Amino acid sequence: MQAKNGAAVAGLAEALAARLGVDCVLTGDEMSTYCRDWHGDVTSGAVAVLRPRDTQGVADAVRACAELDLQIVPQGGNTGLVLGAVPDAPERQVVLSLERMKTVRNIDADDFSAVVEAGAILSEFKDKVEEQGMFFPLALGAQGSCRIGGNVSTNAGGINVLRYGMTRELVLGLEVVLPDGSIFDGISTLRKDNRGLDLKQLFIGAEGTLGIVTAVAVKLVPLPEKVSTALLGLNSLEDAITLYRRARRECCDLLSAFEFMPPIAFTLAKEAMPDLPEPIATDYPAYVLMEISGSGLVDIDALMEAFLEGVLGDGLVVDGAVATSTAQARNLWLVREGMNEGQAKRGPHLRTDVSVPLSRLADFVADAEAAVKAELPDCISVSYGHVGDGNVHLNVLPPAGADRAVIDRKIYEAKQVVNAVLDRYHGSISAEHGIGRLKRGDFTTRLSPVRHQMLKAIKQAIDPRHMMNPGCQLNFDTE
Repeated sequence: MQAKNGAAVAGLAEALAARLGVDCVLTGDEMSTYCRDWHGDVTSGAVAVLRPRDTQGVADAVRACAELDLQIVPQGGNTGLVLGAVPDAPERQVVLSLERMKTVRNIDADDFSAVVEAGAILSEFKDKVEEQGMFFPLALGAQGSCRIGGNVSTNAGGINVLRYGMTRELVLGLEVVLPDGSIFDGISTLRKDNRGLDLKQLFIGAEGTLGIVTAVAVKLVPLPEKVSTALLGLNSLEDAITLYRRARRECCDLLSAFEFMPPIAFTLAKEAMPDLPEPIATDYPAYVLMEISGSGLVDIDALMEAFLEGVLGDGLVVDGAVATSTAQARNLWLVREGMNEGQAKRGPHLRTDVSVPLSRLADFVADAEAAVKAELPDCISVSYGHVGDGNVHLNVLPPAGADRAVIDRKIYEAKQVVNAVLDRYHGSISAEHGIGRLKRGDFTTRLSPVRHQMLKAIKQAIDPRHMMNPGCQLNFDTE
């Protein structure tokens, strides 16, 4: 597709407004927040930003783009970390935002299910569900901004995966607008439905490359009325893995979160939140933030007390603090969340999202951090993540005060070092963030020929014109 000049781009935007209505089309400076990534490291542009109000409006927008030979970059809350929702060809792409489609169509507590439109903000949806005494367990740091459709399209993970699974495990049905403007109505709340291929699975984690998710039917669970949260200090990451195995056995399915952090977490959190209290000493080699939760007849506080009494007595845990109120629990979680904000305040850095077998997590972190130190001694490794599912965010911070060219080179070199170690462990370069445009090269080079061909065949069958989010995951335009 040939690049279009400024006058032609303006003409395309006018044509979209004529077809869809001026109210649904943004241009010029109004597009700026839709054409940048979450951290502001990358900015782009687009022919226009389309903001339909309902599923039929999405279908109309898709057909209009097809008629005008435009490509579509679907966007939810734009909180992703792999450039999956940022245009990379501004003169031939539009952003299609789902932000206006926020209706919760139904919450059925008796059926333990809900149907919600793709533009609903995750935290707001969770609040509405809780009003009905139910719980939607997906929990992310960006839940105040991310949207349900984006969560589905990226198969989002978060802190509750070890108990409730990835987003994929929470989806019962989907409504999707396909590249020809037709609507796949797969909304269903059936738990068992074995009528052939489960087509909804094609769109979960596809990052908008096959169609645009417009509504989702999801599983709900009873609201956990009792929650116990503890921050624990340990002598090593190996001890944290041992502690997880023990917690998984003794707390069983009531274990809802188990996060590990390094001691630098407190420094980074303080840089982001200077008034954040320090509940325990901040110089232990490793920390675990764990949570158990439940409802009904289970005594969660007694379970946590008995568990900690055992592991403290055995010397597996050195120190700890247990929240005695919701506010205290929130402060414990702020250490984990503040660590992320502190890294962002230090500027551009390598953000990884890798996974390895749980049994090899501690060895991987040790080997990868040693490799980074050997190759980039002036950089700082920050490893943390979700012990229960083998997901590690091994980030690398370039030296403070370096110019952007040096920072970019350090980030690239650190990525090569970490990925080389990851390959030896047969891990994944993307545990929960997706591929987007940022990881496309690393993804493609690691694809087997058979898997590559299968992905191409699916894309060609559903989106033969390569309209949907081209350049994301695999860049079929160049193949």
